Amino acid sequence: MLYRICFILFLTATFANAQSAIIGKWKTIDDQTGKERSIVEIYKKGNKVFGKIIRVLKESDRSKTCIYCSGSDYNKPIEGLEIIKNMERDGSSYEDGTITDPENGKTYRCKLWIDDDNPDILNVRGYIAFFYRTQQWQKL
Repeated sequence: MLYRICFILFLTATFANAQSAIIGKWKTIDDQTGKERSIVEIYKKGNKVFGKIIRVLKESDRSKTCIYCSGSDYNKPIEGLEIIKNMERDGSSYEDGTITDPENGKTYRCKLWIDDDNPDILNVRGYIAFFYRTQQWQKL
């Protein structure tokens, strides 16, 4: 009985640690150019995880708005824009939500997970059908 309780406590601590690891500020890195683009803050709302751009790193782009976004995000300032929405935990990753690229306004299905080899790297994958692209963001 004691072993069972210890095992349950271990699993609970492991899952709680995985969840808290994703929460925080991350520096976005463009996977094609290697350039640092912005700072995104990932946070919880209820049972779901969201992320918003809190700082655009290129000073000349800080006043830009999301002219290609649709719905309530149309023409909103990119700084402060919620780009990650409704992510739900699935084991050690987060899925079933979306990510929006403010450069073109396109929204993709999304998956987020902490890198197995480096806990300071967040893998961010956007999907269209079975095509995908993955970026690695750095923990601040």
